[in-house]
Amino acid sequence: MENNNLLMIPGPTPVPEKVLLAQTKHPIGHRSPEFSEIIGEINENLKWLHQTQQEVLTVTASGTGAMEAGIINFLSAGDRVIVASNGKFGERWADLAEAFGIKTDRVNITWGEVIDPEIIREKLEADTNKEIKAVIVTHSETSTGVLNDLETINRHVKNHGEALIIVDAVTSLGAVNLPIDEWGLDVVASGSQKGYMIPPGLGFIAVSEKAWQAYETSTLPKFYFDLGPYRKSATKNSTPFTPPINLMFGLQTALRMMREEGLENIFARHERNTRATREAVQALGLPLFAPDHAASRAVTAVAPTTVDPEKVRSVMKKQFDISLAGGQNELKGKIFRIGHLGFISERDVLTVISALEAVLAELGHESMKPGAGVAAATRVFAEL
Repeated sequence: MENNNLLMIPGPTPVPEKVLLAQTKHPIGHRSPEFSEIIGEINENLKWLHQTQQEVLTVTASGTGAMEAGIINFLSAGDRVIVASNGKFGERWADLAEAFGIKTDRVNITWGEVIDPEIIREKLEADTNKEIKAVIVTHSETSTGVLNDLETINRHVKNHGEALIIVDAVTSLGAVNLPIDEWGLDVVASGSQKGYMIPPGLGFIAVSEKAWQAYETSTLPKFYFDLGPYRKSATKNSTPFTPPINLMFGLQTALRMMREEGLENIFARHERNTRATREAVQALGLPLFAPDHAASRAVTAVAPTTVDPEKVRSVMKKQFDISLAGGQNELKGKIFRIGHLGFISERDVLTVISALEAVLAELGHESMKPGAGVAAATRVFAEL
């Protein structure tokens, strides 16, 4: 059957029908009073989602664009930063910083392991001259399925006194509790095609007052991603440039849905789907790539030893029209990843696990009892 794909990857994520329908409306003028009202509602709901009183700035870009904006607005060429990396996206931020002439101290952790906050603490405490301007961290490393201990890392950054903390929350914002103001996070970037439940195309950046002070001395070149004009426009329920109007319609609807569900319920749903997926995979005799205590709420990485991960993905797509993600860079061909971020329900998790059982049986995986995966997931859901 055509057009029946179940998208179980960490992004883009499935889009609710209400959001899709909202995006089909005829565009309106982006300088009109009607659109200003929409922006005003969106901005208030973005503050609610980010748990901040600061303006959350919206740019027309992917999560990578939001992260670039979050780096170039608050740093200068020659500045020294720490980039903690335990996966593809941590490495990307180090590459990005170096592209702008920023001196980057890479803290490289084995892929699949958690960033040890003590390493960051030691480096910050050794910086007696306060030369480190920022620590850049990927909260949810989707290339490996690891959720890093941002709260502890941030505490060490705060003890340093001078450094900013710049956070890639692309696949954690809207999936796990991230109290920006309570923790005092300085720059937090995310993207629309993840927990926001809308298509790709919008990036979001939350900025602290401390970061805005750093903005005043930043000398890196910027124009479209200069966040100063975005901040001024946000206070007037406007935008400095033409936004993707129909995506904004979708964002308005998605944020309304999220407010109706409530933050605690959203976080609990993601935690439940994560547990159900992980316990089901283990019940099927497949090893997980990330440890239980640091499991991403966005994606579960599976490292099978008895079947080819790429064959699992291929048969899942061909027979059941279910899309799973593969490994990236050094993990290509070694893992497959099951997404459970955004508009994913218990039904979706049970569907993908039952299909996975059938695929494993076809590929000759013998280390499982038929029905064990679905039974394990069902036990988690029954705890409600």
